Amino acid sequence: MAGRRLLLISNSTSHGTGYLDHCAEVMAETLAGVRRLLFVPFALHDRDGYAAKARERFARMGLGLDSLHDAADVPAAVAAAEAVFVGGGNTFRLLDALHRTGALASLRERAAAGMPYLGASAGTNVACPTIRTTNDMPIVEPPSLEALGLVPFQINPHYLDPDPASTHQGETREQRIREYLEENDRPVVGLREGTMLRVEGAGVTLLGTAPARIFRRGADPEEVPPGSRLDGLLG
Repeated sequence: MAGRRLLLISNSTSHGTGYLDHCAEVMAETLAGVRRLLFVPFALHDRDGYAAKARERFARMGLGLDSLHDAADVPAAVAAAEAVFVGGGNTFRLLDALHRTGALASLRERAAAGMPYLGASAGTNVACPTIRTTNDMPIVEPPSLEALGLVPFQINPHYLDPDPASTHQGETREQRIREYLEENDRPVVGLREGTMLRVEGAGVTLLGTAPARIFRRGADPEEVPPGSRLDGLLG
């Protein structure tokens, strides 16, 4: 996957900003030269409404948008796309639809060949080898938890730090990721709100407004500031 061009965003809306506003500049850089975008709305139930929202946002960036749920032939639509944006929502619903429509293999092939792939939240989760580090409820049961595998590590979007003032006694996000690492040996990047990973070829860069927290089996978590190169995550 030496030619991959990925932008993996933690969240599509940040506090005090509109839809995709906080990452619009980086998205425009990733989509340089693209005239029309293919949108994947499968993570939400109201696909028509979701597509309309995305279409209006990308029109302000000078881009046309087609929604994959309108395609008569889903794999063919992916094969013809200049670039793809996979929106957020429920990761289990998204992955199930990617399996059922035949989009999963087509997306993997095109993104591996260098087609720009942008994902937010659930769209970031499915870029990983599996969706085992999502925060979502399994409201549907996909045929497998295996996802696109566009990167060899896992991501936990919307990563939250423990609140020292909270009286909640349930597991923190860090504890849940440590549980994952008890059973799995892939690193996990905790992407806080307002952050994203740009993957270009063999390079990975953390962008945004907050540090990321990287978890590895048998090691203490590592905090990395925005602007850090994380190429080692690609092995």
